[in-house]
Amino acid sequence: MSRAARVQPSKRFLRSGGPRHNSLKIVGSIVFPVKVYVKLNHNSPRILCLTNHLRNLELIDPIFQWNGPGGGLSSENSSVQILPTGTLILRHFNLSGVYTCSIVYKLTAMQPDKNLIIKYLIYAYSDPKNCYEFTARYHAAPCNSSHNTSFEKALLQILSKLVAELSCEVTLIKSECHHVKMQRGGLQNEIFFTFSVASLDREKHNRLCQQSACDASLRLNKAKHLIERFFKQQVEISRKSSEPLPEIYYIEGTLQMVWVDRCYPGYGMNALTHPDCPECCVVCSPGSYNPSNGIHCLRCDSSLIYGATKC
Repeated sequence: MSRAARVQPSKRFLRSGGPRHNSLKIVGSIVFPVKVYVKLNHNSPRILCLTNHLRNLELIDPIFQWNGPGGGLSSENSSVQILPTGTLILRHFNLSGVYTCSIVYKLTAMQPDKNLIIKYLIYAYSDPKNCYEFTARYHAAPCNSSHNTSFEKALLQILSKLVAELSCEVTLIKSECHHVKMQRGGLQNEIFFTFSVASLDREKHNRLCQQSACDASLRLNKAKHLIERFFKQQVEISRKSSEPLPEIYYIEGTLQMVWVDRCYPGYGMNALTHPDCPECCVVCSPGSYNPSNGIHCLRCDSSLIYGATKC
């Protein structure tokens, strides 16, 4: 996709808002439906009502007719643009499914009409929602104590304020209190905290920022370092203090972190089904669904729509 007017037989549209998307063209095939990947709520590349063979021929009196999942397509619809050459552009795309183009043409004025039907499978996709997932353990009060609940709320408030300026959010995934038998020791109560840190969309929050400051992965990485430093400081404070340890305190060395990719409900990743978009969250096809923020579309034979969130 590096050339200005490159034609792709089957490629995803990498960045719908990128500088080269207006010149990207997708050409069809009569052998198999061509898969096209369009970023959700962005404009599609130019989808041609032609095959590679027809592009190299002179066509007389061509007539083009496009049909989508909802029936016939027309430029009268604000989300559809059909050029005189039969090229289709879908605006603010969100309707995945089968799109077909019928072309009627002649190769010479004396020949009868020829008719050809070209089929596309056009999928909406979104970028994965990345986050860091942390786990940390705290020495706790008795498991039925309200002190643990109060501490949990206070800890979440501290962590949330810590990353708020970066337009990141902290979400509690689970908090469980367990009795732990210590090595060569007795039982102690421990809280197992699991929480995630994700970046928010600054554009949705009406915040003006420079491009570099708006970069979600950069903000998320800064948030990760702030949280790691917070737990490290807790250990340092405990070491320097001459006071006895409080009833609830962070257990040194228990902070763990993993990088997690998540897709929105109704979307999932599948490098085998979508090799041209392996790291995209592609809309779930009929026969599958994703009910939550999982990474895969799950099988569901009763699902008949694209983007199903229920089976």
